[in-house]
Amino acid sequence: MGRRNPGRVAPLLIAIVFLISSAHSFYLPGVAPRDFQSGDPLNVKVNKLSSTKTQLPYDYYYLKYCKPAKIVNNAENLGEVLRGDRIENSVYAFEMGREIDCKVACRVKRDAEAAKKFKEKIDDEYRVNMILDNLPVAVIRQRRDGSLSTTYEHGFRVGFKGNYAGSKEEKYFINNHLSFKVMYHKDPEMDSARIVGFEVTPNSINHEYKEWDEKNPQVTTCNKNTKNLVPGSTVPQEVGSDKEVVFTYDVTFKESNIKWASRWDTYLLMNDDQIHWFSIINSLMIVLFLSGMVAMIMMRTLYRDIANYNQLETQDEAQEETGWKLVHGDVFRAPINSGLLCVYVGTGVQLFAMTLVTMIFALLGFLSPSNRGGLMTAMVLLWVFMGLFAGYSSARLHKMFKGTEWKRNTLKTAFMFPGILFAVFFVLNAIIWGEKSSGAVPFGTMFALVCLWFGISVPLVFVGSYLGFKKPAIEDPVKTNKIPRQIPEQAWYMKPIFSILIGGILPFGAVFIELFFILTSIWLNQFYYIFGFLFIVFVILIITCAEITIVLCYFQLCSEDYHWWWRAYLTAGSSALYLFLYSVFYFFTKLEITKLVSGILYFGYMLIASYAFFVLTGTIGFYACFWFVRKIYSSVKID
Repeated sequence: MGRRNPGRVAPLLIAIVFLISSAHSFYLPGVAPRDFQSGDPLNVKVNKLSSTKTQLPYDYYYLKYCKPAKIVNNAENLGEVLRGDRIENSVYAFEMGREIDCKVACRVKRDAEAAKKFKEKIDDEYRVNMILDNLPVAVIRQRRDGSLSTTYEHGFRVGFKGNYAGSKEEKYFINNHLSFKVMYHKDPEMDSARIVGFEVTPNSINHEYKEWDEKNPQVTTCNKNTKNLVPGSTVPQEVGSDKEVVFTYDVTFKESNIKWASRWDTYLLMNDDQIHWFSIINSLMIVLFLSGMVAMIMMRTLYRDIANYNQLETQDEAQEETGWKLVHGDVFRAPINSGLLCVYVGTGVQLFAMTLVTMIFALLGFLSPSNRGGLMTAMVLLWVFMGLFAGYSSARLHKMFKGTEWKRNTLKTAFMFPGILFAVFFVLNAIIWGEKSSGAVPFGTMFALVCLWFGISVPLVFVGSYLGFKKPAIEDPVKTNKIPRQIPEQAWYMKPIFSILIGGILPFGAVFIELFFILTSIWLNQFYYIFGFLFIVFVILIITCAEITIVLCYFQLCSEDYHWWWRAYLTAGSSALYLFLYSVFYFFTKLEITKLVSGILYFGYMLIASYAFFVLTGTIGFYACFWFVRKIYSSVKID
């Protein structure tokens, strides 16, 4: 049989990467500081309209706002597209250091359809997101506890509902006047400044004018001398099909002591609730204490067992003994559906490698919130390139189970998990597309994802599988009997379902507090930035998954049940069930989602996350148990 020429494969992979990167910028957005001189142009960019009540982002120009002569889309990276970001230019333009008083942006006449859209978005509490020099716009809000510390909200509301002038009927009002405040830090050695803050105060004003001049429009509801609204002119702008709306804005500049390197600190503390460090540390200490106790008990018990078994002088004495040594002839017998186990273990290794490398990059600061979409982009690319490890580990296990169809096993490893995720994602994306949301991934991006999958991930899985299958098979420390041993009747607490469900509680307990902050950052539009602590939690998760699986596996072998392969995987993996149940609890207690479509999206994405968590934790538990079983059976003398 002829071998494939590797010289042809490399140019193909390079061509595919070049093709995809030409459609999407895979680089992380630049965060190098920009120095502005007085009079330099500043252009505000608009991003998506977002709401925590619907979780469906929309393009800014979905509503009838002021449009520039030509709308220019910024090149988003893959992560931004997947998150629904749509960054475009706007009519809000000004110059560094030059303040503006009540400048007219445009005049818009609304029809019934436009008014209906505005009312829907006000009902769903949509917020407008803008960007200046890579800083998102923020609105100052008062803390509920009455303290004087400043907190911020992302973006400003499209509008509000309320009663005006004694009217009993609630009416809709639009925020059509924006007061921007740009904070800058001046370099004492140079005549330049860096932008360190971008705030906005939205207002609703029913603007009036004497005669409209398209070249130089003026309104009588602003007083340019005092930079304030004219007293008595604060009648809000009502949303209506026959209403004409004039959009205006102010710009002020304020020097700040905040340095450019610290300009994101304020944005990262947008939570009302401070992180409960004592509570988190307390939970981690409990988990560490339990893990230490479990490890100590296991070590003492195992040392005693091994010493006793090795001191037995006759075969009769060994036959009279009970415990895990009696199943030595069956403990390495291949499990039922061993091929499926190989696939899931290989996929878990791929997930573990992706998660570990992503966290390391995040710890080093490459994936900070200022890199919009950077985290998502890194995860997708790392998943693709970690296919090499998936193929290798799956093939090694497949050969140990004396499997011969390594190509079929490789195909399953390359397509099963990504295929399930892609199918669910495709259905959810179709639902989002049906809602005309900007969160729907465009066809070009879907094609790019498929190219990454088939063009890079699948070949790498095959390369890894080929390398793994070429290596000698892993040898068992003891021989396997030809006839399977009969398993005695098990106690109720050693039944598979009970022990599997019990095994998932401790790993979930290690992450559930951190899970609250992760869900809050995803579904309540807040930044997540404590990657250092997340890495510690991840290490604790690995330890707890490994130890609880080893303990329950030891008890199982002591009760002469040698079907440990799948149970080891499911014991740690069952923590994903608790994760999904917690997401249900979070949905009903923390979120205000009322629409059916939004609920389907939430549970669809949480199902994907729980499935991935199942594969990850299951693989950790499996390898821990695999190492443990090989270790103890290679430590005793078997005749």
